[in-house]
Amino acid sequence: MLIDTHAHLNFNAFKDDADEVIRRSLDNNIWMINVGSQYETSKRAVEIAEKHERGVFASVGLHPIHLATDLVKIKNDTEEIDTSTSSVSTSSSSSSLKTHQGLNDLSLRAEGLSKAERVEIKTKEENFGYDRYKDLVRSTSSGQADSKVVAIGEVGLDYYWKPKTKGKLELFKEKQRNVLCQQLKLAKELNLPVIFHCRMAHKDLIQFLKENEESRPPQAVAHGFVGNSNELKEYLNFGYHIGFNGIIFKKIEGIDFEENIRQTPLERILIETDCPYLTPPLPAEALAKAGLKEGRNEPLYIEYVARKIAEIKNIDFEKVAEITFQNAKNLFKI
Repeated sequence: MLIDTHAHLNFNAFKDDADEVIRRSLDNNIWMINVGSQYETSKRAVEIAEKHERGVFASVGLHPIHLATDLVKIKNDTEEIDTSTSSVSTSSSSSSLKTHQGLNDLSLRAEGLSKAERVEIKTKEENFGYDRYKDLVRSTSSGQADSKVVAIGEVGLDYYWKPKTKGKLELFKEKQRNVLCQQLKLAKELNLPVIFHCRMAHKDLIQFLKENEESRPPQAVAHGFVGNSNELKEYLNFGYHIGFNGIIFKKIEGIDFEENIRQTPLERILIETDCPYLTPPLPAEALAKAGLKEGRNEPLYIEYVARKIAEIKNIDFEKVAEITFQNAKNLFKI
């Protein structure tokens, strides 16, 4: 058994075949957590999880790049969301919310098509709504916070897109920290672990967590970790798990992925794909044999990440699979 602890089958890249991808994964004993990036993808993750009795879970949260700061203009990623005009879509705008609220009654369902086959996710920059996300967690079938939604995330700090002037940059960072505080408060209220996203901001995130001990979650994962050994030690000292995905196959200046993996105890490692992104370098014959879309990552490829970790640590693949699966079960209470 393997579990992809950070997937995005709730993204637009899978709008035509999410059900098929999930079936393929479950048939190969691969579970998954679909992680939200803003309200609509979070809601979609919950909807997908609710359709499956076991093996498919959700996380909800507002990714820092989707936060409405009025300080930067973010380029739309069509793999995640589709902001083009569409008859079947969801949006944070009031006009499209009517479409979203009436989605279950659309004629496409009478045609025998699942929502995963036709839904396109649309969004604008978003202001975090505490009660809105809380209600989304509580909306799962059992009415309990830990039924299908297993974490708050992905949340954190991201300085990839940022203002150029010093004053605006400080305001930009402050807005991200404020929203992070709200989401950590939600995680605490609901007793859920946190999936941290951090890009080009580890120093600030670590400092924030040290200075805000009351807000610091007791259980979390540093998703898709790209940092140095000192930053790694800080997260481990917090008691957090470390998520590794297909980026470990890449070369990034100043980052030693193999050393990071060696320095992380196996009992603290989670494996993830971050699909549809970061596809491992797969053999061409494997893609052709499986009949999969070239270039797009999916949970089935989590095996390649696990095997690379086994190679780096010089241990059996089966041990990596067993321990990381148990790590995920323990952290996310699944």
